[in-house]
Amino acid sequence: MTALDALRVPPELSARVPAEQRGSGRDDVRLLVSRGRAVSHRAFRDLPGELRPGDVLVVNTSMTLAAAVNARLGGERVVVHFSTRGEDGRWAVELRRPAGDGTTRPRPGGPAGAVVRLPGGGALVLEEPLGPGEGARLWWARAPRDVPDLLERHGRPIRYAYTERDQPLSAYRTVFAVPSHDGSGSAEMPSAARPFTAGLVAELVSRGVQFAPLTLHTGVASAEVHEPPYPERFEVPRTTAWLVNAARAGGGRVIAVGTTAVRALESAAGEDGVVRAAAGWTDLVVTPQRGVRVVDGLLTGLHEPEASHLLMLEAVAGREALRLGYAEALGHRYLWHEFGDAHLLLPPARKAPYAPHRGSNYS
Repeated sequence: MTALDALRVPPELSARVPAEQRGSGRDDVRLLVSRGRAVSHRAFRDLPGELRPGDVLVVNTSMTLAAAVNARLGGERVVVHFSTRGEDGRWAVELRRPAGDGTTRPRPGGPAGAVVRLPGGGALVLEEPLGPGEGARLWWARAPRDVPDLLERHGRPIRYAYTERDQPLSAYRTVFAVPSHDGSGSAEMPSAARPFTAGLVAELVSRGVQFAPLTLHTGVASAEVHEPPYPERFEVPRTTAWLVNAARAGGGRVIAVGTTAVRALESAAGEDGVVRAAAGWTDLVVTPQRGVRVVDGLLTGLHEPEASHLLMLEAVAGREALRLGYAEALGHRYLWHEFGDAHLLLPPARKAPYAPHRGSNYS
């Protein structure tokens, strides 16, 4: 159960096209600011005024892939969503049914041994479910070695039913995205960073705000069942660990840009609150019961009421702050989803010396 289960978001508040097609640019979105129970309304371009010298923004540099590919399973037309590249070269994939309007509908997973014919003559072989076998959505599949090339030639960004039309891949990539050496990336955009522009980044740096990069490659979420994330590949470099630890020692705030940045950074933090360089796979789910060890604030989008991400927001900001913020967002008709408006959650006062904090600290 999340703090917002009773909240209902009207369909017309789904952002259907990117901000630059509604206004003057990527940063032409609204910014809801929650400082404990205090809520204010800003433009995203006002972000520098909400931060202070010594703050560190932790950003995810994962590059969004063109992860949706048309394919055939026997006589059935399917769309393959390439979710996650495994260490053994296999890919976790999801098979979907085309909806006829450029979007897709859910489809039962499997069966084991099924051969999925891909464009260009390649094929996937489904081997085993990822998660519970019965009704599993994601399956491990043997894939051609050149999946990155396949996606570049035949893929398109994963698109959801609330969007109006297909968008170029560039619309799903953030200013922080960098290619990985093995062609891995995110099946879905780390969307909290989407409103940033090069100009805004330069202004923040000129005001003494630092940026600390890390990587977490996101898999395919399930909008239908709001399940928690599967294990995902991440890397927190040594320089980022140093920047975060130095900020905390000097009284600066560590503000994650997106839930993916929270997940990766908290996965690299020890119980002593010290971040250490780390890489591998994380299955961490941040909840109010677990709390956060490092993150002081969070810049994110607006999430569906049943989404598991809200447990993380509650861990950072507290249940009451989250409830009040979302009531304001709904009342002022903010836009939801990856092309929508932004939400900055900050503590109400300068942080105390380190102690692992729970969601109730900010409520």
